[in-house]
Amino acid sequence: MFTNPDYNHFLLDSGFFGWIYKILTPIEWLMTQIMWLFHKFFTFIGMSQVGASWVLSIICLVLVVHAIILPIYIRQMKSMTKMQALQPKIMHIQNKYKGKNDQASKEAMSRETMKVYEDNKVNPMGSCLPMLIQGPVFMCMFYMLSAIPYIAHGSRGALGAFDKATAIEFSQTKVFGLGVTNTFGTADVAGKIIIGIFTVLMCLAMWYMQFNNMRKNLPPASMEGSQYKMQQAMTWVYPLMYIFSAISMPFAVLVYWLTNNICNMFRSLWQVRTFPTPGSPAAKAKEVRDHEHENKRREKAGQMSIEEENLKKAEEAAKAREDKGYQRQQPKRKRKKK
Repeated sequence: MFTNPDYNHFLLDSGFFGWIYKILTPIEWLMTQIMWLFHKFFTFIGMSQVGASWVLSIICLVLVVHAIILPIYIRQMKSMTKMQALQPKIMHIQNKYKGKNDQASKEAMSRETMKVYEDNKVNPMGSCLPMLIQGPVFMCMFYMLSAIPYIAHGSRGALGAFDKATAIEFSQTKVFGLGVTNTFGTADVAGKIIIGIFTVLMCLAMWYMQFNNMRKNLPPASMEGSQYKMQQAMTWVYPLMYIFSAISMPFAVLVYWLTNNICNMFRSLWQVRTFPTPGSPAAKAKEVRDHEHENKRREKAGQMSIEEENLKKAEEAAKAREDKGYQRQQPKRKRKKK
């Protein structure tokens, strides 16, 4: 069922993806240089030229990439949070024009939807643009790690810092007895078990990230309808897709994927805690935390708590009404013009 890869033909260099990866060559070149520099650092501090130093270089490269795109990601989170908070209003407009297919109704629905976005200063493309930037970066990482076995074999030319000699050195690296260029088809039984464990961990990290986001970061109004059921189904489908990809990829790519998924999971947990969707359980939990933190800050500063301050304001307002002889103003009936 699983055949050895044909190192005479690198599939990612052909067809449509070959054209895409050709355009992304400058980014791929830069990534090889960063990875090479990390490898030099690890060998400088005493690690072996061949071995864990290369695996750590992959992990460090993933961390560097995540650090670079973090500002973009924060912007994406803020935009997505605003968009999610507006979903009940958008759904209300869509329900209002449901079943009306005439041109006037379509234009009115579009006009009202855009007005909601403009009034709340939200750009619907704001959450998509950062993804368009992140996508090529991770595509380049995937391409670079996949190309190294072919560079070592000699069927592909050098890529940045990875000439044939460096690629051969990288290819000789083993972790837990499994070569970084081995796939599920070329690994022995022990190697297959290691690849299986990595694949399960990759799936779990991705599944928990989506599960936690749906459980804590969706307002009750968004937990209804076919769209929500579709999201629930994709929580299981996306991780399972990794299984089919993982069995054909070199182990080095799995190291990248697992590191990347763990980074994404922790980043998502931080997002849910720091930038929760308004009205969601995570937002309510954040309000409670912020309230407690503010009271602790006031206690350290020797100030009254929020509750004491509110009580004092209420007492002052009541006293002010008593001092002014407060009396409820009766509403006056307007006379109709004859």
